Amino acid sequence: MKKHYLLLFISAILFSCNQEPPADYLIQNGTIIDGLGNPAIKADLLIRNGKMELVTRGKDVSATETIDATGLIISPGFIDVHNHSDESINDPAKRLNEGFIRQGVTTIVGGPDGRWAPATLKELISAYDSLGIGTNVAFYVGHNGIRRTVMKEDQQRKPTSAELNQMKALVREGMEMGAVGLSTGLMYTPGTFSETEEVIELAKEVQPYKGIYDSHVRNPVQAFVQSHAEVIEIATAANITGKLGHLKAVGLHNEGAITDVIEMVERSRVNGLNIVSDQYPYNGAQTAILEEIIVVPSTLKEDQIIDSLWMAGQKEKAQDIVKNILADPEKRALIKETSENGENGGFAWLKATGYSSIRVTNSTDHPELVGKYLSQIADEKNVDGFDLVCDLIISSKERVSVTLGGINENDVQTLLKQPWNMVASDGAYAENSTESGGHPRSTGTFTRVLGHYVRDLKVLPIEEAIRKMTSFPADVIGFKNRGRIQNGLPADITIFNPETIIDNSTFEKPNLYSSGVVHVFVNGIPVLLNEEMTGNAPGYYLNRKTEANIK
Repeated sequence: MKKHYLLLFISAILFSCNQEPPADYLIQNGTIIDGLGNPAIKADLLIRNGKMELVTRGKDVSATETIDATGLIISPGFIDVHNHSDESINDPAKRLNEGFIRQGVTTIVGGPDGRWAPATLKELISAYDSLGIGTNVAFYVGHNGIRRTVMKEDQQRKPTSAELNQMKALVREGMEMGAVGLSTGLMYTPGTFSETEEVIELAKEVQPYKGIYDSHVRNPVQAFVQSHAEVIEIATAANITGKLGHLKAVGLHNEGAITDVIEMVERSRVNGLNIVSDQYPYNGAQTAILEEIIVVPSTLKEDQIIDSLWMAGQKEKAQDIVKNILADPEKRALIKETSENGENGGFAWLKATGYSSIRVTNSTDHPELVGKYLSQIADEKNVDGFDLVCDLIISSKERVSVTLGGINENDVQTLLKQPWNMVASDGAYAENSTESGGHPRSTGTFTRVLGHYVRDLKVLPIEEAIRKMTSFPADVIGFKNRGRIQNGLPADITIFNPETIIDNSTFEKPNLYSSGVVHVFVNGIPVLLNEEMTGNAPGYYLNRKTEANIK
């Protein structure tokens, strides 16, 4: 009898030892969309030690916390492959990146538009390690940052052979650090001074690392098709994936031309080239106030005063000085030259976009102008475009807001449907407020697609829209560990209400946070629960060399 009880006792111990400890979270009763474009399924999801595990609905499993996801969609966390909040979250007060968490974004890719050299990447990565951040961050290594590092202030020329070799070495350094590829901002200084061959030579350096080439194209308004063809030329010569950054057909004169680029991409893909794009779902590009498109020449003493006031946040004083100098005919003539052509061949918004691409988005003093392009208004008033801008600035008590690139809505939807086009924000850090200034993409890109374009307009099926936000961008940048719901992968999870998810931001009030994202997990840790930030900061730098290997 004693022997029998002893055997029972030993069996009980062995059974206890073989049992798995409770999972951290059980998410049950929701609808799972896996991110791969597959139909939705009814299943539950476990999170254990930061990893995810699919389980049959109703299976008896043990978890420390249970989340009822009835009526909600469980999807992979969204990946924003063109994001500018990477520098802001270096600030302890901004490190959680709440505006993107509330869109369901769990990973951002910083450093687009050629922005960062390796030295800056090191600084940011170190800061993230010290602070803790809300979202994961990956990086491009940037052409503009590298060119500034090597060529200093002497930018309006080709690099020497020695300088090009230094630039190549810096590209390799960035890739050794785990960057996902090379980015360029060929519309901006100093990238605008580079020739295609220079970029090809640098892009070749990322090929051994299986990185990609991402580009803000050279002249997207005045040479729309040709500028995107240059990206394809560079990617082809380097034998790597080419991504057309924030693709859009800007301006009245480019309406409908998005089909020309679509056809060009389709031909390239048929020929075996992996050409892709990303897009933010808005019919207007970067926002500004009219004063910001004015380029005051450095020969005028007011130049430095205005710059210092802008930097100090004293916008009203800066505006007053701008109004005064624009009222002077001689100074206006000088300013027109630099505003329309750039100073010494440098960047200027009017040079880049022209009057036919800038559309008024808000004007208290002139509400009848909202929705019209500057070229249209100038034609109606029979005045010169620059004189119109000056007269509007001088006559308006309140600032006139504009988008620096109006886009046809039909073109927006046509591009959104393309299977090789993904969703990305091109957004920056934003605080939740009713203040003007900024672009609604920073707080509403992903929720706008799911609410406005999927639910309301039915432009895309929800499974396809989520693929464009998850596995597709993950595959393009080589992150096989992210962007899909699959057993054993890091639990980057977004849970949202498909009936209520929506962007609340507008061009007039661009900083309002989104609604309808209920829970968000980053690396298995909740950063948003029941639509409330938890204060957790489990995000970290994602090294491509690590993320490319499925665990």
